Amino acid sequence: MKHGTSDTKPALRFNRNEAGGALGDLGTYIPLLVGMVNKCGLQLAPTLVIGGLMNVVTGLLFRIPMPVQPMKAIATVAIAEGMNEPQILVAGIITSLVLLMLAVTGLIDWLNRVIPKAVVRGLQLALGLKLLSGGIAMIADTEIMFGWDSIGLGILCSLLVLFFYFSRRVPGALVVLMIGVVALLFAHPDLLSQTRLGSAWTIPNLTSMSDWSEGFWRGALPQIPLTTLNSVIAVCALSLDLFPRSPARPRRVALSVSIMNLIGCPLGAMPACHGAGGLAAQHRFGARTGGSIVMLGAAKIVLGLLFGGSLLLWLQAFPGSVLGVLLLFSGLELAIVCRDQTRKVDFFLMILTAGACLAVNTAVGFAVGWIMALLLLWGVFRIEKSPKKKGS
Repeated sequence: MKHGTSDTKPALRFNRNEAGGALGDLGTYIPLLVGMVNKCGLQLAPTLVIGGLMNVVTGLLFRIPMPVQPMKAIATVAIAEGMNEPQILVAGIITSLVLLMLAVTGLIDWLNRVIPKAVVRGLQLALGLKLLSGGIAMIADTEIMFGWDSIGLGILCSLLVLFFYFSRRVPGALVVLMIGVVALLFAHPDLLSQTRLGSAWTIPNLTSMSDWSEGFWRGALPQIPLTTLNSVIAVCALSLDLFPRSPARPRRVALSVSIMNLIGCPLGAMPACHGAGGLAAQHRFGARTGGSIVMLGAAKIVLGLLFGGSLLLWLQAFPGSVLGVLLLFSGLELAIVCRDQTRKVDFFLMILTAGACLAVNTAVGFAVGWIMALLLLWGVFRIEKSPKKKGS
């Protein structure tokens, strides 16, 4: 994929629309963060503070709402299989070293050129559908029709987002978040009394060879292809769609991901990356400049420093039905981007890639899509053109 535009960095804006857009990715961020803190012993304070600094720097450098989100493969495996804190952090370091090598050698730019756009769209479609279905599942999993965290609350928030879908005056994400906070305080009025000032933070010990081995095999190995494809190549393709005058460049994005983790992970911060889903979510809810990310980062830093010790109670109790709404609409926004694949062969490649991603994983889906694209290019298979209608 070639970029045919020149970079024109937009001025940062700090308004209610940017603030609303900054909240768009919370549906993915909060559940994974809570899971890794609860089940794996990841520290909340460094994750918020260093993650907030990553947000601020990212917003200032890219000038577009480039997200900073958990490395999903590492987070999923860690929560499901019980990886400990050092293993999680090591997995992030190893993944970032590989990405740094791809950036320094220029291989990441080569991959960006040779991977067909239809295959990238297939990756985006699969991720969008996963987010959409995950959001619906979060709403349905409440199993209560009416209440402070219920299916009814999820439906109400969804209708409000639809009502404000095209509004530039009232950001839907801010409205939904305020409803979530009100519901949280009504359902758990004791949270305010349990909140304390203070933050605990210790530098992790990453010297165990056993942790390095486990981190590589269980965390880094599944994360490397996901980071390369979704956090670099797919996010750059999406940035070109959403911000054609200031798209992100693959080498810059790869360097950004690798550097922020090589600095943050040794200090105890959750492995993080950029991602197409987060960019779509933040754009959907109103973010148009890096100002949204700077505001989000500043909020994380303040919360991490002041309430890092007790904020987990709030995150654990936050209504899943509200987070599900944010996740649902972020997935919808990402999937809609794929509507430009109108040629039959491109549509075929996109659907095949997305199907394999959903059935197995991102790496296999990408391999299936790319191999099929090569076979079509070499003429091994042919997809017949749609017959013309009579009279056309």
